[in-house]
Amino acid sequence: MLIRLGYAVSCKTLENQHLFHTLTYTNYLKQEDNKKLEETIIANLDGLQEILKYNQKNNIHFYRLNSNLIPLATHDQVQFDYHPLIADKLRLLGQFIMQNQMRIDTHPDQFCVLNSAKAEVVKSSINILRQEKIIFDYLNIMNPRIILHIGSAEGTKKAGILRFINNFRTLDPDLQKMIIIENDDKIYDIKDTLELAEYLKIPMVLDYHHYLCNNPLNLHIEDYILRIFQTWQDQKPKVHFSSPKSKLKKEFRTHHDYIDVQAFITFLDKVKFCKIDFDVMIEAKMKDVALFRLVRELKYLTNYTFIDETTFRI
Repeated sequence: MLIRLGYAVSCKTLENQHLFHTLTYTNYLKQEDNKKLEETIIANLDGLQEILKYNQKNNIHFYRLNSNLIPLATHDQVQFDYHPLIADKLRLLGQFIMQNQMRIDTHPDQFCVLNSAKAEVVKSSINILRQEKIIFDYLNIMNPRIILHIGSAEGTKKAGILRFINNFRTLDPDLQKMIIIENDDKIYDIKDTLELAEYLKIPMVLDYHHYLCNNPLNLHIEDYILRIFQTWQDQKPKVHFSSPKSKLKKEFRTHHDYIDVQAFITFLDKVKFCKIDFDVMIEAKMKDVALFRLVRELKYLTNYTFIDETTFRI
């Protein structure tokens, strides 16, 4: 079974280069023109290029894009045609991604709630998803994916799931094909998420930390992991893995800076009976640094066979 490790958004090794920038609407209004916004977008794309080069040099094959590469892109009061600014740059970055066989996805922030009970939030969420699709369309890479939580449970969980289904079906078919859903740490557990994924015939990504946080029925991951992987059909499944900041209840949901290597090994022992290759997104605050620390610990503590810096066989 082959496992590849990846990380999300920012790169700690390159952090001092300030690769990604934001621009708030308040600061945008202080500008007489769109020059600052234009500079921010260009800087962000240059930052993405640096990270992709870093990943290629270090054999990191799996990476999550910054979901705010184009600040204010969905703000209804900002009228700026950014497409000519990004088209060629993203096309070249997409070619680099494909040439190096990298897996890329994205995860919109907490404001993207497709099943909200508020119409204006649903409208905004769909705009965010369409914006993510624009980025992927310019990149033109294989199997781009957008990760979503099911979201709100206003009323009941059943009502929330029904809203998700109804709103999902309003999306363009090409956008629907990009969506994968993830179990969360408070409301929708692995059973809720898996059953919805199977119903919609879309992939489910297991977040193991969220599973530990939100498991009211005391479900065993060994009983569900094969079904979860099968939602990916002919694509390689992916898993999110993080460690709690502490065992204290108030901090258990918060991500640690690094990964608990023993917990990671235990997880792999639980799921290796599937004999299915999968990728693991490391969700630790120290990002790539946490990934490589985990690698060093795995090399010391296990007999896993490492194929390169981030890929191993068990």
